[in-house]
Amino acid sequence: MMAWMACWVLLSSLPAHGAEPVTIAFSLNFPGSDPERYSISVQSDGHAKYESLGKISSDSDDSEAYQADFSISSATRARIFDLAAQAHYFSGKIDSGNRKLAFTGAKKLTYTDGQRISTADYNFSSLAAVQQLTSLFQAIGATLEFGRRLAYFHRYQKLALDDELKRMEAEARAGDLSELDASRPVLQEIYDDSSVINVVRARALRIMEMGKNGAAGR
Repeated sequence: MMAWMACWVLLSSLPAHGAEPVTIAFSLNFPGSDPERYSISVQSDGHAKYESLGKISSDSDDSEAYQADFSISSATRARIFDLAAQAHYFSGKIDSGNRKLAFTGAKKLTYTDGQRISTADYNFSSLAAVQQLTSLFQAIGATLEFGRRLAYFHRYQKLALDDELKRMEAEARAGDLSELDASRPVLQEIYDDSSVINVVRARALRIMEMGKNGAAGR
């Protein structure tokens, strides 16, 4: 109850209707990974955007740009803004400074409102709030990447849908994905497609139900 009250107070202090929304953004640049870079921006009004550059499948030679707009759940939005407040809106150094740690990608957190912009770069942070924000954004990014691949497979390689949805369901049940509803449009298209085998359509439906019930959230 105390946590929810804190989130309510935080969101109540955000700009009123008509004002420029506050934005919190996360980006990761990791050459050699897939995707090699991506960014997620979340606004105080609930609008969110995902952008990435990566290979659409293991058979691809070239990287392709991808973009998706979606509405983020109020619970996740509140958590992101609460964690940003705990991290003092990234106004100071957040990198641990430990050069012995393995490189896991160049990460950046940015806070923007009508009066200030604060940005912090890091590989790894010892701040609990930043660690939790990083995990949450990575879980959201993983969900959007599943949506990206599913849209491609549904259009060009329907036989690949079964394995991809199996992986998505397993990761969702393990708690490695967040904001499953962001991928609902493509999951609905797969479920509605009578040319897709029933076992695949059933799996798409189960994942949609998980998103509706608030599962797979961090």
